[in-house]
Amino acid sequence: MLVALVLLAVPMGVVIALVWIAGLRRRVAALEQRLAQWQGSGAGRADTPAQAPADAQGRAWERPDEAPAAGTGPGVVADSDLSGYRTSDAARQDDGWHAPGADHEAVGVSASAMPPPLPAQAPARAPADAMARSAIAASERPGPQAQATRAQPAQPQSAQPQPPQLPAAPSAIARAASALKRWFTEGNVPVKVGMLVLLAGVASLLKYASDQGWMRMPIELRLAGISVLALAGLIFGWTQRAQRPGFALALQGGAIGGLLLTVFAAFKLYGLLDAAMALGISVVLIAGMCVLAVLQDSRTLAVLGVLAGFLAPIWLSTGSGNHVALFSYYAVLNAGIVAIAWTRPWRVLNLLGFAFTFGIGTVWGALQYSPAKFATTEPFLLLFFAMYVAIPVLHARRGDGSAGRLIDGSLLFGTPLVAFALQARLLEGDRLPLALCAVAVAALYAGLGSWLLRRASTRVLGQAHAMLAVGFATLAVPLALSARATASVFALEGVGLLWLGLRQQRRVSQVSGVALQVFAAVGVAFGVDAWRHDAVAVANATCMSTVLLALAGWASAWFLRDAGHRRRALLAYLWGLGWWTLCGVHEIVRFADLRSEPDLLLGLVALSVWLAAEVHRRRPAAALVWTVMSGLALAAPLALWQDAAHTQPFAHWGALAWGVFAVAGARALWCLRTQQGAGAMAAQFIWWLLWPLVISLGAAWLADAFSLANGWRCALLAAPWLLVATLGLLRWPWLAWPQGTGFDPARNALLSCVFALLGLGWLLALLDPVSAAPLPWLPLLNPAELAQLAVLALLAGWAWSAPAPTVLQRSRVGALGVLGWALITGSTLHSVHHWGGVAWDRALIGATLSQTSLTIVWSVLGVLGWVIGSRRGQRGLWLGGALLMGLVLAKLVLVDRQHLGNLLGIGSFMAYGLLCTVVGYLAPAPPRAVAAEGRAAEENGVEKDQA
Repeated sequence: MLVALVLLAVPMGVVIALVWIAGLRRRVAALEQRLAQWQGSGAGRADTPAQAPADAQGRAWERPDEAPAAGTGPGVVADSDLSGYRTSDAARQDDGWHAPGADHEAVGVSASAMPPPLPAQAPARAPADAMARSAIAASERPGPQAQATRAQPAQPQSAQPQPPQLPAAPSAIARAASALKRWFTEGNVPVKVGMLVLLAGVASLLKYASDQGWMRMPIELRLAGISVLALAGLIFGWTQRAQRPGFALALQGGAIGGLLLTVFAAFKLYGLLDAAMALGISVVLIAGMCVLAVLQDSRTLAVLGVLAGFLAPIWLSTGSGNHVALFSYYAVLNAGIVAIAWTRPWRVLNLLGFAFTFGIGTVWGALQYSPAKFATTEPFLLLFFAMYVAIPVLHARRGDGSAGRLIDGSLLFGTPLVAFALQARLLEGDRLPLALCAVAVAALYAGLGSWLLRRASTRVLGQAHAMLAVGFATLAVPLALSARATASVFALEGVGLLWLGLRQQRRVSQVSGVALQVFAAVGVAFGVDAWRHDAVAVANATCMSTVLLALAGWASAWFLRDAGHRRRALLAYLWGLGWWTLCGVHEIVRFADLRSEPDLLLGLVALSVWLAAEVHRRRPAAALVWTVMSGLALAAPLALWQDAAHTQPFAHWGALAWGVFAVAGARALWCLRTQQGAGAMAAQFIWWLLWPLVISLGAAWLADAFSLANGWRCALLAAPWLLVATLGLLRWPWLAWPQGTGFDPARNALLSCVFALLGLGWLLALLDPVSAAPLPWLPLLNPAELAQLAVLALLAGWAWSAPAPTVLQRSRVGALGVLGWALITGSTLHSVHHWGGVAWDRALIGATLSQTSLTIVWSVLGVLGWVIGSRRGQRGLWLGGALLMGLVLAKLVLVDRQHLGNLLGIGSFMAYGLLCTVVGYLAPAPPRAVAAEGRAAEENGVEKDQA
């Protein structure tokens, strides 16, 4: 019933459509006739008043840049033009629809009232379009409204250009649906659909006939008849390949499919063929289908053939489990795919073969593989791997365009990954053989990559092969080595990726390289407990892994610096320096005894300083200079550690360590000789402060070893610093080597540090008894006070030298006077201690002998200052003596009056009085007038010379 309704609806729909089309044709004919009448009526008339606006408007259309004349606008032209826009239905309306004078205007329309051609300039179309829309609106309103509309000129509208929007790329599902749609909508669709339906019908008919027993003839004859029909269809399809290619290919594919179904029925359903015969016939049919596909350039037929070929062992399976026969059959089938790939760029065929080969192989391996089948399975795995490695290379060598890159990538990267996973299954996780396999695969891909990189057309594929080679080489490391060795190799690989990323300006490779180095460091950290098994220093996995991490960091810094990434290069350098330091410290602490640790650490510092300087000499970098400076500075606390560990820096292995350090440091400073900057200057500055410290520590040990008195110890400690101060004042070029004049700005800073340390020792010597044993005590002629005098002499030489700081030059007289007074005071107290037998403690300063001695010595000094200042006219010296005498007087009143009950206190007062009497005789008044007269005479002489 439904079919009858459909059949009746079809002619009714056709009739309705024909009536609707006829109505449209009549309306179009009426419009054409009316337009022809309008053109004929205005062809022979003279220009009417209504024509002028139209002409003006036409000129305005032709010259959009010129404004219309007064009283002439788009609204005037609209009414005369719009009669051509009205439909025949509007023309048949009542006359009251038209405005007064509309007929007159219609009669006066001339040919020039027709719209002229559009102007060439795009912006002029906007006013014309606006005028046309206004005119249409006026024709559809009543008369008064139309006139009102004509009175308003149309306003041009500016069109803003919109940026083109690129269409979004279709998804994989959309592409698959589109391909399916094209197969059913393009080409000979009826034949395609018909053959599919026919195959299904034949299969159903055979089954139904078998079930119902309709065909009483033997099954052999029935199958033979079907085969004959299929062969006839195949031959007919071949003959039609030139005239009807789509029909011919579909018929050929259906015929071969029918033959395969017949073979399947004969084997599986009726047992007329054995497995070998059925498989052989199927192979012949499938091979024939592939040959026909290649000859006729039909990818679809080839896909059908390959699909049938891979499915044939499944539907013809007897359950015997003969994997050798199965894989041999697949080897032949894959050989055919490789042969097709040599001649045709059908990448989907390759992908289909890859999926079936390794898919079925994976299923078989998971279900039926056992170690006893390794010898019969491994050759097939290697053969399939070699085939699908060769296919992308064949396509790339053909140079057939860039289509199908996704499928090529699937084969290129999927083949080694799947094959290696299957290889791991065959080897059952044995790490060393699997590592060797990874190395072999890496070598294979490295060779292919080197070969493909030679041609420009295959360079991208060559780079991909090179990446796979690196990946499998990396994979071999953790399979063969420990976690620490694996981490170190990963670090080196990270350097390679970083270099490649910087060279090709690929951020992904750069980030991957850095990430690999970080992962390598994490791997070393996880294996930190393994150091307990290290039996030999340096030659162990822990040391090697950390050294490789350090080298990786330094190489990364090198590459980043060459690429212009200064900050990243600094971070990479510090990363490498940290691993280098950690490696050295770990090895020393792990294998060295406590006494040897500072000596070996000093040797490590010397090696680091020398390496940094040598690299800087070839590739100057500020970070290397500061590394040298830091290493030299680090030697100072190591010297103190040596002194605590074995009493002096040169004991045990210290002498050898400092000898190596001296050579390495001198070489490092020579490498930095051309460096102009604070780093090199600081390095040499630290160098000349380091050696006096080390020698002073050795001298202190020498004094203790020979049981010298404390005065000798002070002199020995001060000797190296005095030597540096003397060289700095008298032989500065010796200290300035190797930088020379570049080290001159550090002269005052170096002398300031040396004199500051000497001053500290100088003050400590004042507070110590500083015995001169075994020699007798002599004031100012004992070792300690001679050293103090040398300090004051060198300080005076520096203060009166030209390069001295301005502050020192301004205060040199007062400062040296105070220091001299302090030295004489200290010497006086030392004399009281050594000669007077007064104990060196807090009671010393309050002893009567000490106070009397200080009063006499200070008075003598004051008198000398008075007399010498008066005789030489040096008011400053005279004032100094006066201040000292005032101090003595205050001391007599406040302190010494307590001692008037003994001879020493009385002697103090008498000595002070006599000295003041001598001063009154030798220098009774301050030399102020003399100095003033001298200055006045000098000023007068200058004025006379100027006059």
